Amino acid sequence: MAETRPFTIDSFYKYVGEHKLMAAKCNKCGAIQLPPRPACTKCMSKDQQWIPVNPKGKLLTYTIIHVAPKEFESKAPYALGIVKFDNDGQLLGMIRDIEPTKLQVGMTVAIDFETTSTPATPQTPAQWPAWPRYFFKPA
Repeated sequence: MAETRPFTIDSFYKYVGEHKLMAAKCNKCGAIQLPPRPACTKCMSKDQQWIPVNPKGKLLTYTIIHVAPKEFESKAPYALGIVKFDNDGQLLGMIRDIEPTKLQVGMTVAIDFETTSTPATPQTPAQWPAWPRYFFKPA
């Protein structure tokens, strides 16, 4: 029998760790939840299924972060953007592999996944969740 994962942020990031972008689709009204939620935000149904998301989408908006949280200070300045996928799901994420001045609303980007993560140690406890990470890059 196939594993059934709950529709939680932890499950979403387990898929990210497997290099998969997955969303929840409501079986009652068809709404897409990305990231997933335990119940549909349109009709409140809990009858959902996991669906794969096409890794390419359009950049809806973005901002450049100059003053970053401690965990991301070494990356500043960096871009964060909201990407809309073909199935109407939207996701916020860091944008890499492009100069921030070359970003354009409407450009096509693709999701990619980090292959390593830095776990917290007793000397440097994590303030940020130790989830696998994804990012967007020009497609």
